Amino acid sequence: MTVTLSTADLTAHLARHVASIRRLAAPVAYGTVVSSQGLRATIGGLAVAVGDVVSVGAGPDGLGGVEAEVVAVNRTEATVMPLADGWAPFAGTPVARSHRGGQVPVGDGLIGRVIDGLGRPIDGKGPLAGVRSVPVQNPAPKALDRAPVNAQIGTGVRAVDTFTALGRGQRIGLFAGSGVGKSSLLSMIARGTDAEVSVIALVGERGREVRGFLEDDLGPAGLARSVVVVATGDEPAMMRRKAAFTATRIAEQFRDEGRHAVLMMDSLTRVAMAQREIGLSAGEPPATRGYPPSTFSLLAQLLERAGTDRAGSVTGIYTVLVDGDDHNDPVADSARSILDGHLVLDRALAVAGHFPSIDVLASISRVASAVTDAADKVNITSVRRAMAEQRDVQDLVDVGAYVPGTRPLADAALAAQDEINGFLRQDMDDSASLTEAWSRLGRLAAVLGAEPAGRDA
Repeated sequence: MTVTLSTADLTAHLARHVASIRRLAAPVAYGTVVSSQGLRATIGGLAVAVGDVVSVGAGPDGLGGVEAEVVAVNRTEATVMPLADGWAPFAGTPVARSHRGGQVPVGDGLIGRVIDGLGRPIDGKGPLAGVRSVPVQNPAPKALDRAPVNAQIGTGVRAVDTFTALGRGQRIGLFAGSGVGKSSLLSMIARGTDAEVSVIALVGERGREVRGFLEDDLGPAGLARSVVVVATGDEPAMMRRKAAFTATRIAEQFRDEGRHAVLMMDSLTRVAMAQREIGLSAGEPPATRGYPPSTFSLLAQLLERAGTDRAGSVTGIYTVLVDGDDHNDPVADSARSILDGHLVLDRALAVAGHFPSIDVLASISRVASAVTDAADKVNITSVRRAMAEQRDVQDLVDVGAYVPGTRPLADAALAAQDEINGFLRQDMDDSASLTEAWSRLGRLAAVLGAEPAGRDA
């Protein structure tokens, strides 16, 4: 029996078969877990490169399982470490390439949202909207493509905006031990900065502190102009490291669009600790205080991505947790050599209820001279000299051995102690404009006996 089909029927018949074929899952390449030890697993049979993401325990369609990132490869095998909990691979566990790859979301739809190190929302506000995906890895601006850092960025903190004036595109570190007020100062800057958007990375924080930071320190007003990336201390080392690069990539995208963003990371030390776990698990030899060489190269790669380009800027503010208030530990020393300045938080000031607990004489901004005018420089130098003189004689004052009149600048500073502390102390909810901060500093210089210099119009 012969069946005759019209052209239309034949076309429809073929279309149904084509649609059925297209619905078939694409071929999935699989490897297997060869061995597993601690935080790492060795896989074979899958062609991958360092930085690729795979699914360990993936189903027939390549989905499911625990995502892991490739950290080392050789001719036949690769070493992977988990990006999520539930890590319990055994020999023979199937491994497939992840559909996610190394992509992160960017765009205005992230503002006001809280995401994890992979860019997934964790704030219960539903899926992200108004975003697109870009590779998380991005080269730092080339040296000659960077615009000069010559405009001051306001932080809302008088002690920072005057004694350590920051420029748009600068990178500065907050160096302190634990419990000295680093996170509180960061949240104060996030609310008071005149940058267009803030990107905040909370890396290695305690879970309890994250909610407290978001609701109490940052608050709804601060969150409304911020993107927050969170990887708590109980998450795998790969996720903690990735959170730092995800936040950096998001800030870079705002810069590429011609905007001025501020990137705040708490803390850079915990990023380094995560890389130490990763490097040692991948077989790197321990070097300085147990940190493998990759830790210090990673710090340079991460910090150099902040800065200016021809369009916009990323101003980087990184907290550095010093070990036992030792400001010369390897991570602090390496960070200080890369950054464009440092703010030192003093435990004695914090204990005395002095907030922010910034030791302004020990702090420095390497671009301050480029972003302040002549009058500002005169006033800040006058106040610094008087405060330094006071510090030199403070021990004598404490034991009653100082003779007034022997050092006039110290006498002036001692007499104006209330005015100095009034300038340096600031409530968390009190934000000062640049104009207000410099004006008050000029009045303080006059109190100390210097001739206050007027600001250029």
